Amino acid sequence: MVDRKYNILVTGVGAIIGYGIIKSLRSSGISANIVGMDIYDDAVGQAWCDKFIQAKYAKDPLYLDFLKGIIDEHQIDLVFFGTEQEIYRVGLSGDEFKGYRNKFVLNKKELLILSQDKWKTYQFLLEHGGTQFAIPSRIEGEYDELAKKFGVPFMLKPRSSYASKGINVVKNKEEFDFYKVRMRGNFMAQPVIGDSEHEYTVGVFGLGDGTYSGMIAMRRKLSQEGATAKAEVVLDTKLENTVQALVSVFKPNGPTNLQFRYHEGRYLLLEINPRISSSTSMRMALGYNEAEMCIRYYLESQIMVPQISKGKAIRYIDEVVVIS
Repeated sequence: MVDRKYNILVTGVGAIIGYGIIKSLRSSGISANIVGMDIYDDAVGQAWCDKFIQAKYAKDPLYLDFLKGIIDEHQIDLVFFGTEQEIYRVGLSGDEFKGYRNKFVLNKKELLILSQDKWKTYQFLLEHGGTQFAIPSRIEGEYDELAKKFGVPFMLKPRSSYASKGINVVKNKEEFDFYKVRMRGNFMAQPVIGDSEHEYTVGVFGLGDGTYSGMIAMRRKLSQEGATAKAEVVLDTKLENTVQALVSVFKPNGPTNLQFRYHEGRYLLLEINPRISSSTSMRMALGYNEAEMCIRYYLESQIMVPQISKGKAIRYIDEVVVIS
């Protein structure tokens, strides 16, 4: 492995993914000069960076040029994106980053596009032999029809969302009509499958050819914000086989996150996120350091196979205090 100091840019350092990446980098043993970026000037992650820069919003017309300027000015070797907004803005930007692409931790463009729409993800699974891992879904229909098909209650969720945002359990026609209008008809209906005691988050580092270098699977409980609050490593051959099958279908490249629920003897896919997970710092403490795996893979052409420890992780509230 190369012994040198890297200039690393981490965006979104005021949020859980961003400062989780920083924590993972600092724990990796890799020598890194970390430049942190966030739209808020009081972002907590700046306390752990070597330099902090207030960022432009990803939707700002000047964001792409701004990012290029930061990369050039600070001679950045690799960029970790801590927000989905930036991942999709940069990852789907076409040729605007020609000459910079090798500096980004980004999954394959096809998977970025697919993951933006849960219905397209579902259709892709059906078309590529993944029916046994898919939750039955509909994107049209009225209450009586969907209630007959899926039972009551059933789920109504936006086709595009993250961190379990906007997901609703529908118990009657009035609730269905309310949420349908609220989602402007852009909804996906599904049966309620499994329960919150059997929900799983799985991290894999895809190699782009339908294989991966390592994985970590954890049974989890979510916080009210939609991030993992408690997690425990699980070793389950059936889950590993499910993940292998799905990786062979989606062919991710780089850090990728899959969410499951266990239902009637099967692990069913809730969603696939082609990015570093919000549970990245938990994973790091259990032997799966996504940030280090990225450094080795993107900068050193090394495939790192993590050694996972059995254990549990629990998040708690802490604070950073700066005396002025």
